[in-house]
Parts: sequence; structure tokens; C-alpha cells
Amino acid sequence: MEEQKRKWRRLSKISTDFSVINNLDDGCLMHIFSFLSPIPDRYNTALVCHRWLFLACHPRLWLRVDRSVKDLSQPGAYPNIEMAVSAARPGDTILIAAGGSHCVSNIQIEKPLCLIGAGESPDDTTLVCSRSSDSALEFRSTCKLANLTVRTELGCCLLHRSGKLTIDGCILQCESNPLDHLSYAIISTAGAAEVVPSALKTCSNGVSVLRTRIEGGAKAVLTSGTLSLQRVRVIYTRTSLFFWFEVESGDKNTVQSASVELPIS
Repeated sequence: MEEQKRKWRRLSKISTDFSVINNLDDGCLMHIFSFLSPIPDRYNTALVCHRWLFLACHPRLWLRVDRSVKDLSQPGAYPNIEMAVSAARPGDTILIAAGGSHCVSNIQIEKPLCLIGAGESPDDTTLVCSRSSDSALEFRSTCKLANLTVRTELGCCLLHRSGKLTIDGCILQCESNPLDHLSYAIISTAGAAEVVPSALKTCSNGVSVLRTRIEGGAKAVLTSGTLSLQRVRVIYTRTSLFFWFEVESGDKNTVQSASVELPIS
């Protein structure tokens, strides 16, 4: 009996706390949501109630890519990734709808952006690159990819030119039997650092790969600039390989071309 009373008091306190925060106006609540990480925190707030769903998915917090979008006047919603990237402002987050495939081909990203798959796992949101393309996505600024599958038939999945690229919880799929040197999951041509004239600051370049599955291709990553592989860790499972590694500036004795070999299955 005493245990039931304590449980009731806890539930009453949770209900009271929820009522207090729900008394805030939409603008204040949306401002609070803006401090949450897009995945999983802000995504989870959308599951609380209809009001929080509306606020958590508001265009002020992130842009949405959904192939079913027909009305281009709808704020913050775009039918393809290229249009969303073009419309995005530096620092925006683009949420890519789960289900089906999104076509991508040599899309250049020249501003800091975060691209996130809206599914429960990276398998739910797939970006497909055509055989005639050099890469699916080309990065020339600091960006993050999360919870996405990127699939390419011949070219590399991700081409890193400059900036700090973070790949977290993704799947990169290449041609199973590569035909030439383009069959890599990641290619980086970036140098160690570059000077930004407007701010007279040095901008570091690099790639961080976290718990990412890499399938097919000749090698997981190829560097042709002055960056090199650091802190490589691989976990073998029955069907896949999961990678953690950094591509960043090494010491003067570091070889300027490096790669992670994919073992023969």
C-alpha cells in the first residue's frame, strides 16, 4: 500500500512538471527545443504530444526533405536534398524523411550543415547515387551526417574537400566488385589546414567516423591530401564491419596517402 502511494506521488509530480512547462508559450518552448541535439533529443520531444510535434518539427529548427512534397510554398519542406541544401542557411539541420530512396548526384555542400535521417535506423533513409556521378555528396565546409545510408554504384559515397566532416551512425555502401580507383566509401583531398582570409583564422580539416558500417568498395577511405589516418578501430560482426577512425593532420613523417583496407569476405 505504501509503495503504491509513493508511485502515485511520483506520477503526480511528473504530471505537474509537464503542466508547468506546457504553460510556456510556443516561442519560448521552441527556443528551449533549439538547444537540444537534433537526434535523439529533439526527435524524441516530437513524440510527446501534438503540440510538441508541431514545435519540434517547425522549420525554424530544421528543414525537411520529403519526396511527397508537392506544394513548394510550404515553409521548410522540400522534395529533394539538393533544393534543401540550396535553401539552407549556415548551421541549419536537414531532416531527411524515411522510406524509399532519395536520389543524390555530385551535390556540393559549401556551408556548415547537419544532414540526419528521420528513421529509427540508417537503413530507413537511403541516398542513392547514380553510376555516372563522381560522388553522392561533396563537402567543402564543416558538416555532419547521421543515421543515413549512402549507396553508390561506381563513384565514392562521400568526397571531402575541406572542413571538418563527422559521419555518425551511418552505412556507406559501394560497388561490391570495384572497377577502378573511384570505388571508395570516403575520399578526402583536403590539406591539413587553410587560412580563412575574412577572419584571418586557420580552419582545420578532417574526417571523424563513428560507429559507421562500410560495405563493398576497394577501401574504406582514401586520402590524397596532407591528411592521414589516426586511431583506427574496427569491430567485426557476422555480416558487417563497423568503423571508428579519424582523418586529420599527422606529423611531418606521416605518409601523405593513406587508406583503410576492407578485408576480403
